[in-house]
Amino acid sequence: MASLKEYKQRFLEYIEIEKGRSLKTVENYDHYLTRFFDFIKTDDPQGITDESVRQFRLWLNRQLAGNDREKKNTLSKKTQNYYLIAIRAFLKYLARQEVKSLLAERIELAKTGERTLNLITELELSRLLDAPKGTDLKSVRDKAILELLFSTGLRVSELCALTSDIDLASDELSIRGKGGKVRVVFLSDTAKDCVKKYLSSRKDMDDALFVQVGKEKMDKEAHPLTKRTIERIVKQYAIKAGISKRVTPHTMRHLFATDLLSNGADIRSVQALLGHSSIITTQIYTHVTDKHLRDIHKKFHNKK
Repeated sequence: MASLKEYKQRFLEYIEIEKGRSLKTVENYDHYLTRFFDFIKTDDPQGITDESVRQFRLWLNRQLAGNDREKKNTLSKKTQNYYLIAIRAFLKYLARQEVKSLLAERIELAKTGERTLNLITELELSRLLDAPKGTDLKSVRDKAILELLFSTGLRVSELCALTSDIDLASDELSIRGKGGKVRVVFLSDTAKDCVKKYLSSRKDMDDALFVQVGKEKMDKEAHPLTKRTIERIVKQYAIKAGISKRVTPHTMRHLFATDLLSNGADIRSVQALLGHSSIITTQIYTHVTDKHLRDIHKKFHNKK
């Protein structure tokens, strides 16, 4: 029988090749499983038991969060669940390989509090989109980034992957998202105009849609913007727009979804536009957009 370490390697190759998971996901699963195996100190699949998992969960629950050691905050339930999800996926793989071990169904995820959205108001959004006011290449580029994020609901990684041969004659784009899944997103007229203006101002030949300009460039070559750089750009314009809340590219994705639902879009369509594999993920937005229920309550409740 192969060792746990060997089975882990086969599992990681399986989720990369057969399941089409991203290299980052494979890397994360490797980290979670390695930490679990180091804790239970066994190389035998049958060494994964209810008790060993229970002890690991206790240990995990008492670990200090990496960025919060001074505050002495422990790992969040959400982070702990990432470990449990990886372990369950590994156990399901072992079962398919007819390797005796703990049943994946024996592991329950920790209950987490309801996720909250830190949204900004319509007025704040308007100020944010108007924040890049200059006619220089950087301002024109940054305006295109903000408008495109709000128009499409793209993940920041998906935005970084866009190329400069984008077809602006069409109102739609085909995007390859998480797990290699392809979906269609749509561009507003404003977003298209901003991207056109930006592309017509560029002089470089780089394939990426959004590249470094001016002082951002480390050398004479244009380089694609990274996720971190785009996050920094969004943050800087939020501050410039006088927004005190934390604003990220993912905030723009939240705003895209809530805007659609608030204006009458059905949740299944929003799920497809966001590229969510499960409707459960999309349902987080529904309670934010139920403002009309208050009006209905006032209009119809306790009438005399």
